Amino acid sequence: MGRAKKVVLAYSGGVDTSVCIPYLKHEWGVESVVTLAVDLGQGQELEAVQAKALASGAEQSLVYDAVEDLIVDYGFPAIQANALYEQRYPLSTSLARPLIAKLLVQVAEEVGADAVAHGCTGKGNDQVRFDVSIAALNPNLKVLAPAREWGMSREQTIAYGERFGIPSPVKKSSPYSIDLNILGRSAEAGVLEDAWAEPPEEVYALTRAIANTPDEPAYVEIAFDQGIPVGLNGQDLAPVPLMQQLNHLAGLHGIGRIDMIENRLVGIKSREIYEVPGLLTLIVAHRELESLTLPKEVIHYKYGIETTYSQLVYNGLWYSPLRQALDGFVQATQETVTGIVRMRLHKGQAVCVGRQSPYSLYDAALATYGEDDEFDHKAAEGFIYVWGLPTRTWAKMKR
Repeated sequence: MGRAKKVVLAYSGGVDTSVCIPYLKHEWGVESVVTLAVDLGQGQELEAVQAKALASGAEQSLVYDAVEDLIVDYGFPAIQANALYEQRYPLSTSLARPLIAKLLVQVAEEVGADAVAHGCTGKGNDQVRFDVSIAALNPNLKVLAPAREWGMSREQTIAYGERFGIPSPVKKSSPYSIDLNILGRSAEAGVLEDAWAEPPEEVYALTRAIANTPDEPAYVEIAFDQGIPVGLNGQDLAPVPLMQQLNHLAGLHGIGRIDMIENRLVGIKSREIYEVPGLLTLIVAHRELESLTLPKEVIHYKYGIETTYSQLVYNGLWYSPLRQALDGFVQATQETVTGIVRMRLHKGQAVCVGRQSPYSLYDAALATYGEDDEFDHKAAEGFIYVWGLPTRTWAKMKR
């Protein structure tokens, strides 16, 4: 592979991605580095990040606001698919990677770069998500991953940066590796690497400890239109404020904490802590609305689709033809997933306590055991005879 002349670097402002700038130029002979910082609702001061990139040797430092794009183009489809990796993790971090990859490719084309770069190591999932997504969008672009190849320790990385005027962190860094966006927050490393150790409270930032949550429950009514969340408590809301409000409310009640041993794509198990108050509440509510509006056979078949969908997203295959094909199935199921779900938020639990829809398949006259019962009980005997015929035939043979 020939050396790249102009590179667009996914930039966070941290030590690793800052050191990537002089490393690319001095070790790999890159002539020009353009950095791209993406605002995904992480609450970071990106103006300072932009300035740091220029001070670290970038020719150009770009900042993109992609908060709404993350929710609408990646979060909402995952909610419609009830996407939970290994039945637990709502993919808050995984969903951001294909979006960043898309922006890297877009900026590379705009500035005439012949390569893109990221600061991922060789041990995690994100390197796969970036590399494969970039290849799917522009297979002609080179992908550079300096941190995957330089083999430097944290101390060596800081020392290397200091040689080129990049200041070392002024305060003791957190022992945890944190990733944050508007869909959720992840934490790993430090004491969390001990699978027997209970996570200390300092690990959490978006959710309250159960002991500190309100004693009285909160009720929230979530409105959906074809599987898309569109409002809270009778008020229509745009995607960003809707997610912000639900994150705050659910987090206040301690909802969305996940402590799991996760099977990484690269073949190792890792202990991960997630906080996904709003996203998890929306998936629970969405699934409840589907239970009211989708036929049994669609719901049961969709379970398998949801599992495969989650695995594809986690494994970095957002732009794969299979994920897109499954998305077509999911979208077809959402035509009638419109209505309101009432959720009770209390002591770490988001529980559905009511649901309604103009497309409801729930018929009270058929379900009731009262005087208004319209179910034909006499029809049950013939149904059971036909339904059980294969079992009875098998039983006779066995006897």
